[in-house]
Order: sequence, then structure tokens, then C-alpha cells
Amino acid sequence: MTAYRGRFAPSPTGPLHAGSLVAALASWLDARAHRGQWLVRIEDVDGPRCPPGMDEFILGQLAALGLLPDEPPVWQSRRGALYQAALERLVAAGQAYGCACTRAEIAAAAGPRPKHGELVYPGTCRQGTHGRPARAWRLRVQGRVDWRDRRLGPQSQELQAEVGDFVLKRADGLWAYQLAVVVDDAEQGITDVVRGADLADNTPRQIALQRALGLPTPRYLHTPLVLAADGHKLSKQNGAAALDLGDPAARLREAATRLGLAPLPAGSSTLAETLAALVPLWAAACGSEGAPA
Repeated sequence: MTAYRGRFAPSPTGPLHAGSLVAALASWLDARAHRGQWLVRIEDVDGPRCPPGMDEFILGQLAALGLLPDEPPVWQSRRGALYQAALERLVAAGQAYGCACTRAEIAAAAGPRPKHGELVYPGTCRQGTHGRPARAWRLRVQGRVDWRDRRLGPQSQELQAEVGDFVLKRADGLWAYQLAVVVDDAEQGITDVVRGADLADNTPRQIALQRALGLPTPRYLHTPLVLAADGHKLSKQNGAAALDLGDPAARLREAATRLGLAPLPAGSSTLAETLAALVPLWAAACGSEGAPA
């Protein structure tokens, strides 16, 4: 059986907030409950959105919470050669192609977009760009992807109908999240991905890409989202406040409550005691395959 390797992969567009901590703590606890390794990857592939120094600030936040990776962190911005090699493999196999479409052209061809829904790529350049230069690169998708989430249960998505051929390299020259995360998870030997439920919709695309590249598919567990007062997901984009780390153990206990792990045993007051007490609670709640409800 492959040894457990999990990861927390923050995007350094802003400091960690309460929602980020829930995902970070869950991934750390799952790794510790499985006696595995826990890694940190800085997902700064979208460099223009990442303020200078925010990566180190986030690493400092994790350290203050006692969440220390078992290997040195890696940065996506330093791994472009890996992504390029993967793209070239897909193109050579006929599984990826250049796309000349602008976003406006895609929107016009795709028709009305449902509220909060995907802008489905209609496949305009599947048979070639008709002499126009390629702006982006896309994966050729087909069929349905079925998968099972450890908390959400059976999941399914019709990729071509619900997403379309998705982007691997953007028109601005930046690598797309989907390609970067799939290549990184495989290269780092990740066996289990524990992350927020807002990323569950990305999973079918990542599984399709794993299959196209002949890479293993990790197990997935998507944690509950932390909601703001208006009912929307707490996020950096909507101004979520940075974690107040004056009392790191208290922040961990709050995150544990959101994961359904409270109450902690009496005497779990220090940072080390809190983390140590949470591991068996997570293990008991999850068993070998599940997750807290």
C-alpha cells in the first residue's frame, strides 16, 4: 500500500482566513491520522494576483499554528518546465490543441450563461484555428467522469456538456490551475487531496487530465465551507479578515468546531496539546475512508 502523502496548497493572493484554516487543519489532521506526510505547496502560478511577500506571510501563519510541513515547501512559479513537458505530451498525443478564440467569441458562441454557471467552451478550434494564431491551449474532453468523495459521496460530471475543452495554458502565457495542480500532485506523490468544497467542481477536470497523462488519481475529501454573514463563502476575494493569531490554539479549536470535532478533551489548552488532541478525534470521525459530516 502506498504511504499516505497529503498537501495544503494555498494561493498567496492574500493571508489565510478562517476558511483557509479549516482546509489546512483538515489536511494536516488527515495526514497525521494516517501516519503520513503533510506537504505545503505555494500555488502562485497566477503571479499577477500574488502580492510580493504573501507566500512567506502564509508560511509564517502556518508555523504560528503549529502546522509545519514534513518537506520544504515548493512554489508553482518555479515549476514551469514540468508543466511545459506535460503540455507537449498532450499535444503530441492529440489530446490538447491550440485555441484562437477570445473570451467574447466564446461567450457569443456558447449562448446564455446560467447564473453562477460555467462558460462552456463550444469546441470552435477542435479541428484547427483556421489560420489564426493560437492564444491558449485546451484539453480535448469527452464523456462523463464519475468519482467518489470521502465526505460528499458519489459524484459525476458530463465534462463536454458542463465544462467543454478546458484551458491548460492561458492566452496571457500563464499556466492554468488545472494543469499545474495535476502535474504537481503526481510529481510530489500525493495520495490524498483534502481541500475546501468550493474546489469539488474542479475534480472531474483534474481526473480527466490525470487519465490523459497516465497519472494516478488521489483520493479526494472536500471539507465544509466557512460562510460569511451574508451566506456567501468566506474568501480572499470578498475581503475575509486575516486570521488573528494572538491565540493560535483558540483559532485551531474554532476550526475544529467547524469540522465537527468539538469538544476537545479537558486540558487541551496549548498549541501542541490542541493539535495532539485533535488527531484521534479526526481519526475516530473519519475511520479509514470517511470524513466528519
